[in-house]
Amino acid sequence: MWCSSTNSIALTAYTYLTIFDLFSLITCLVSYWVMMRKPSPAYSFGFERLEVLAVFASTVLAQLGALFILKESAERFLEQPEIHTGRLLVGTFVALSFNLFTMLSIRNKPFAYVSEAASTSWLQEHVADLSRSLCGIIPGLSSIFLPRMNPFVLIDLAGAFALCITYMLIEINNYFAVDTASAIAIALMTFGTMYPMSVYSGKVLLQTTPPHVIGQLDKLIREVSTLDGVLEVRNEHFWTLGFGSLAGSVHVRIRRDANEQMVLAHVTNRLYTLVSTLTVQIFKDDWIRPALLSGPVAANVLNFTDHHVIPMPPLKGTDDSNPVTSTPTKPSSPPPEFSFNTPGKNVSPVILLNTQTRPYGLGLNHGHAPYSSVLNQGLGVPGIGATQGFRTGFTNIPSRYGTNNRIGQPRP
Repeated sequence: MWCSSTNSIALTAYTYLTIFDLFSLITCLVSYWVMMRKPSPAYSFGFERLEVLAVFASTVLAQLGALFILKESAERFLEQPEIHTGRLLVGTFVALSFNLFTMLSIRNKPFAYVSEAASTSWLQEHVADLSRSLCGIIPGLSSIFLPRMNPFVLIDLAGAFALCITYMLIEINNYFAVDTASAIAIALMTFGTMYPMSVYSGKVLLQTTPPHVIGQLDKLIREVSTLDGVLEVRNEHFWTLGFGSLAGSVHVRIRRDANEQMVLAHVTNRLYTLVSTLTVQIFKDDWIRPALLSGPVAANVLNFTDHHVIPMPPLKGTDDSNPVTSTPTKPSSPPPEFSFNTPGKNVSPVILLNTQTRPYGLGLNHGHAPYSSVLNQGLGVPGIGATQGFRTGFTNIPSRYGTNNRIGQPRP
């Protein structure tokens, strides 16, 4: 009503701070109600997030009010109305008294925490610079102005100072445009003060991890991973539940012979210094070393109509091995590295049967013999049995190195 009678937009902008103080009182009542409530099955983490939601709503509404003042001030620059100063100064001191009483007499836990945890506003930074210069002259004022002032008290004093300047200039020179300029200044200070608090409370609502505790959490996770019996710490997730309370969950994989309760107690003891609400899931190592199975394959493992199993022949012993090479074999010499008619070192050849005819059109004999007949013909020893070469498919391959079917002809 006084704002309408004075027609002052600056007093209206300062009155929005009073409305913000009313919202802060409601937030304080919500905080006391949350302290009396206990967690329920439907709300297992309690009702602490209601405080965060109340702070976020109050600061956002204050910024919306500041935007409304900026819009009205832009319209007044086009057509500046006359300002009545009859109740302007009285309304300023009444609003200042109410704001200071609300902020200083009542212990508002949510806003007190947010004002310290959130980043500083541009108004606080400029005042801090002036306070350092002033405290250098008068050291006794350092306890009041340093390290940084209460942002709510600071904006109340700055708004009242702007209204006093407005009253003086209108009374002296009838300079009505200063009222619009003061309204813009108060709106900008309100927006700059509330914005960091909105960002901080919004991050809490988004369940983000506070930046100042990330390093401490990483250190605790490394300590937990070095505990006796702990193999791996994974799926760790920590977030801010409310103002000053951190919640988290973590999965811990332990050895099979480790004591679950003992490991759980140690992990909880390490993390409880930072995380007040903690959920730890412990599971033992379920990794099983694969065993080498021998014997017949079960019918439910492989379908023999789809798979061809070729048995590997047994390795020859070192006693009965008779490799044929160009170098004479010595009893004490190791097995030779190369054998002409053998595909490997001291291993009988494995014949992979191929039922498809390869139509090269060269008239070569590409036929094959059954595996059993090959073994019966003694192909493990060159020169015995059939003369068919299984490595190339040619029939006229000499069975011994250095011999040739062309008898009487000189060797090349």
